[in-house]
Amino acid sequence: MPLAFIALGANLPSPAGPPDATLAAALPHLALLGRIAARSSLYSTAPVGFADQPRFLNAVVALSTDLAPRVLLEALLSIERLFGRDRSAALPNGPRTLDLDLLLYADLVLSESGFEIPHPRLAQRAFVLIPLVEIAPNAVNPRSGLTAAQLLANLSPRADAGEVVPFTSLLWPSESDRASKEAES
Repeated sequence: MPLAFIALGANLPSPAGPPDATLAAALPHLALLGRIAARSSLYSTAPVGFADQPRFLNAVVALSTDLAPRVLLEALLSIERLFGRDRSAALPNGPRTLDLDLLLYADLVLSESGFEIPHPRLAQRAFVLIPLVEIAPNAVNPRSGLTAAQLLANLSPRADAGEVVPFTSLLWPSESDRASKEAES
């Protein structure tokens, strides 16, 4: 099955609760679309573009899926709506209850109206690259041929990578927390 990388983000409460609860509650919905092969830690990030809003929580998941890219995108948008996202009323780069972006889909390069793979701003966003590098440093952007780790290393100092900081939540245990719990059982 192809491996897709999906960015998750939120900075407003949703019907599931605060942003960390929203991201955690979105995981079972993502798992219905395939198998979650990996997920990053949570990161608290400064807003990009529209600055007068709360900080975001961001993460990235790797999803093995047999869904076609357009079908996967539609499923992601449907999950966003379940958590109260209304893209028609959204301010560009504004606050949101849930944002799910398809970053990479295997080695596919696709450019259609309103839909691009790899994500067109992937290489410019520390808040996406830092969690992506955590779970898949060697994932290749097929458009540039660069790995996620190389893209992160190439980010301009203006990219505010320092504004992306680890965030601890009991609702989103780290990989080491989960491994410890599994060893105890």
